[in-house]
Amino acid sequence: MTTRRSLLAGSAAAATGALAAHSYGGMVITNAAVGKPHIKALVYVAAFAPDEHETLQGLQLKFPGSKLDQAALELRPYRTPDGAASRDGYVRADVFREVFSGDLPERVTAVMAATQRPGDVRTLLEPSGAPAWKTIPSWYLIARNDNLIPAAAQRFMARRARARTTEVDASHVAMISQPHVTAEVIRAAAR
Repeated sequence: MTTRRSLLAGSAAAATGALAAHSYGGMVITNAAVGKPHIKALVYVAAFAPDEHETLQGLQLKFPGSKLDQAALELRPYRTPDGAASRDGYVRADVFREVFSGDLPERVTAVMAATQRPGDVRTLLEPSGAPAWKTIPSWYLIARNDNLIPAAAQRFMARRARARTTEVDASHVAMISQPHVTAEVIRAAAR
């Protein structure tokens, strides 16, 4: 039922011109909403909210506390459609819970680790464009116990974006461990 409520809140937000994002998704909405007058609100849930020219890696490492480092990643090479070499990064299963979802049951975390989508390591160094949060009202749900994006980095990004902030005792996946709070933040932005 809580997942259904969260989905309904997300649907309501989308219908009213709000975009909500988690983690890397913050980079996406920060750039995608620029110049889109129908977007009226941005919601960051333990997400990156970069300024122009900033990178994900730069923000992740700006403050101490991230446990997502080279040792926590399993890198798998692959070829891009144009034939270039790249690598996908997976959080290693033996540290996944500690890095990503420490406030969830181990059985849930094991499934998350086994089904995680990789991140192309090139995205860590891609600079952001001009940020939509400079012209669109923003909300930020700060996950105090996040071991991927340190809470200090989240507070920095939220403050800079002049976001309305809510803090929760949650891991990086606050929308799963704190679905009611997440849904309320999205509803507030949608209003």
